[in-house]
Amino acid sequence: MPEPRGTVARVDAPALHEDLAPLAFLLGTWEGTGEGEYPTIEPFPYRETIEIAHVGDAYLTVLESSWSADGEAIHLERGFIRPAADGEVELVLAHPIGVTEVAHGRLQGTSITFVSEDKDVGRTRTGLDVVGLERRYRVDGDLMTYEVDMATGRTAMTIHLRGELRRRP
Repeated sequence: MPEPRGTVARVDAPALHEDLAPLAFLLGTWEGTGEGEYPTIEPFPYRETIEIAHVGDAYLTVLESSWSADGEAIHLERGFIRPAADGEVELVLAHPIGVTEVAHGRLQGTSITFVSEDKDVGRTRTGLDVVGLERRYRVDGDLMTYEVDMATGRTAMTIHLRGELRRRP
């Protein structure tokens, strides 16, 4: 029987690509809160959701959204995590602040540290002056914690974000 007009036929989820097995601990929808700070801004709390999924190919999709404490959207990130050789992992993200980020990291159990240097950060003409990022993620069961350090053309690398997220059941 055909699907009713205006609906999408259900498609079974593809099998996890074998190259992603070491990264499977990241899969899921993670929700929680965080705190932001930087020498040039006032500290701020935020709520966040990160969805990490796969489509059957050798990469994970990443959708990050965050909101202020009163529910106003404050940031988005969209991108991919790709396994590389010898336990290395690559991260590619696009930000609506006119910045793209290419980072390289190493998988250590259920922890990953990604580093982007100036040559790895792309900026539009009006994009923020980001020249480096370091992201540290740790997963312990259904708990993900992370810190993000950032450097700009005027501010040396320093803590910017830290959060604690729980995997949605």
